[in-house]
Amino acid sequence: MSRRTTTVLACLVTSTLLSIITATPAAAAPADWDYVALGDSYSSGVGASGQTGLCLRSSNGYPGLWNAANDPKSYRSVACGGATTDSLRSTQLWPLTGSTDLVTLTIGGNDAGFASTVISCTLSSDSACAATVASALETLHTEIPGKLDATYADIRRKAPNARVVVLGYPILFDVTTTYCGVGGMSIPKRRSLNSGAAELNKVIAARAQAAGFTWSDVTDEFAGHGICAASPWLNGLTVIPATNSFHPNGSGYRYGYLPALNAALR
Repeated sequence: MSRRTTTVLACLVTSTLLSIITATPAAAAPADWDYVALGDSYSSGVGASGQTGLCLRSSNGYPGLWNAANDPKSYRSVACGGATTDSLRSTQLWPLTGSTDLVTLTIGGNDAGFASTVISCTLSSDSACAATVASALETLHTEIPGKLDATYADIRRKAPNARVVVLGYPILFDVTTTYCGVGGMSIPKRRSLNSGAAELNKVIAARAQAAGFTWSDVTDEFAGHGICAASPWLNGLTVIPATNSFHPNGSGYRYGYLPALNAALR
């Protein structure tokens, strides 16, 4: 190949690369995003301070913290304590549009009866707790995948251009210490519930990824900070308000969920 031919080819390659670079728009910064937060109590901010309204939304949940840190063009949270896939589909999709840039959510725990399972384990024996978790897992595998698929399809249809981040649930309990406070759960109960949470996350992750959404597992962020740990980022059984029970506290949202969301958006 002659020197002149080599020079011409090099110029053509350079010209082509420049045209590709200039034709590809830069990704919009968070300040230009329209952000909508969907989901259940783990997205509404139950367990943190500042909860208001019937849905118990708090600006100290991870969506509010992300909004405060990034100041997107618009932000709306319609996440609601107690939400299921059915209630999300019927009451939370209305803010989504073709201009929505970011959607975040946690969903599926209430469909699987996770809250009632935890409460049942609190009041029952180790063996009864294990049986309750096993029953919940049967529902999880037979019913929840289809519910998640339908939910994710509705979100994509309403917000076809959005980046959708599905966040998981923390593993609730630390099992490195026997003592868990007065009335605290035994290690066998904690292990049963932790295994149920891990399985729930596996199902949600698989369906979220099948839908083309970004999955964000919060397990690593909460490691060492479960209920019964020296520095828990989750509330144990709480009397006032009872709804805070087994939800992240302020540290859990700020140092657990928020970093997990930030990592998913990189």
